[in-house]
Order: sequence, then C-alpha cells, then structure tokens
Amino acid sequence: MKDFSKELTFKTSRSSGAGGQNVNKVETSVTVLWKVDESEFFNDDQKNLIHTKLKNRINAEGFLFLTVSESRTQLMNKTKAIEKILEIVDKALVIPKKRLATKPSKSQKQKRLDTKKKLSEKKENRKFKF
Repeated sequence: MKDFSKELTFKTSRSSGAGGQNVNKVETSVTVLWKVDESEFFNDDQKNLIHTKLKNRINAEGFLFLTVSESRTQLMNKTKAIEKILEIVDKALVIPKKRLATKPSKSQKQKRLDTKKKLSEKKENRKFKF
C-alpha cells in the first residue's frame, strides 16, 4: 500500500447528526480530495486502473473525493478519511486472477448420475401401484 497522503487536500464543513451544542458551530465533517492525474506515486497504468474502477467517485475535474463525518472531532474524521481513501485506492489497484475453466472429472459425473438415478428410483417407489 502506497502512502500518498501528502498529495491529499482537505475541506471541512458542518456535519449533521450528533454533536450537541457544537453541531451548528463547528466544522467537523471532512472531505478529502485527491487529484489522480497529478499523482507522483502511481504510473499511468495504475492511474488508468484507478480511473476505471473508481469512476463513480471521481468528478469531472479529476478529483477523487470522500466525505467522512462519523466522529464528533475534525481530527478523528481526518484520520478516518485518510485511512479510507488509502484503502479504496489500494483495493482498486488489485487485479483479480483470471478464472481457468475446468471440466468435471469422470468420477464426479458418475456420482451425479448415480444420485439422480437413486432419487428417481425413490420417487418411482412412491407411486401408487394396483
């Protein structure tokens, strides 16, 4: 995991929810912004991967943004925002393994046919015969 927290910019705003008397006075909600294209920590391929996987979080100007207002303090929200954005970018950079198509073995096929035959016989025995 690369720590690109030096490239992040922060905006604060009043957050809704719990806060008591401070809720209408103190700006505790933190929005973290990161300009993906101007990053020095990632190469062009990684930036393209981030753009494709996180396109719904990146705005028209190319900023990846995330808002956190879980805590009552600005400092806690700022640290949580940094953790979350690092985690989101780290997950976006993971390339999943390609699935290799496999065929069932002969014994698996035979076992499936045997269970089908047993079930069929069981149901056949349930029928009322004259």
